[in-house]
Amino acid sequence: MWVVPSVRTYGAEHFGLQAVLEAKGLRRVSVCLPARDEERTVARVIEASILPHLSDGGSGLVDELVVVDDGSSDATASIARQAGARVVTRRPGGDKGAAMADALEAAEGDVVVFLDADVENANPDFVPRLVGPLLVDEAVLVKGFYERPINGQPSGGGRVTELLARPLIELLFPQLAGVRQPLAGETAAHRWVFEKVGFAPGYGVEIGLLIDVARDFGAESIAQVDLGVRVHRNRPLAELRPQADDVLRTALGRAGITDIPPV
Repeated sequence: MWVVPSVRTYGAEHFGLQAVLEAKGLRRVSVCLPARDEERTVARVIEASILPHLSDGGSGLVDELVVVDDGSSDATASIARQAGARVVTRRPGGDKGAAMADALEAAEGDVVVFLDADVENANPDFVPRLVGPLLVDEAVLVKGFYERPINGQPSGGGRVTELLARPLIELLFPQLAGVRQPLAGETAAHRWVFEKVGFAPGYGVEIGLLIDVARDFGAESIAQVDLGVRVHRNRPLAELRPQADDVLRTALGRAGITDIPPV
């Protein structure tokens, strides 16, 4: 009988900061934020999740902070710069996959962590928990998972995830069915992993990473870690269509279904 391999799952208490720091050794850790029109929250993410760990005045877990301004029309870049980030500016267009590729090119770390810039309740635990499985347990790719409140309810967010991404994965890539948040923007990997698998365009980047890493290294090389509760801007349903389209096209393409007409 074929047994579906399971990704490694870690609770919130699994990786303490001191243990992660000891495992880090001489490796450098870069944290990157792709950001488009996130002037309201980008400083909050930097101040809550990254500054407490920077080598200059923090715990020393994080050596570098890069924000990729993905064609913002607001003050995202200047606010991020004031908060202490090195900012890389992309031309207007809004392509998350390309922004992540630009971040990897700009960053110098051996381990690269990506965080979303629209999180309203970011905290200092995000980075240690994401890099812990890489530094301590030799995972290849780490995804965060969490509860996603919506409209005052404790759960129910992540509509593209629940209505599209997870059913697609269960049908086409069952070895990844245990991944709770396949589209999570909170993800980390060794630099050489990102360099090998690359980044799918647009919002297909997250599901593409999962599928490509499972293909090249096995689903058991992927870890997921509990980040608690994640609060961010919940977009209107009409604004979720482009994300759903990118996710669908990327998943179908990875499954060998390539004759897909443009929208």
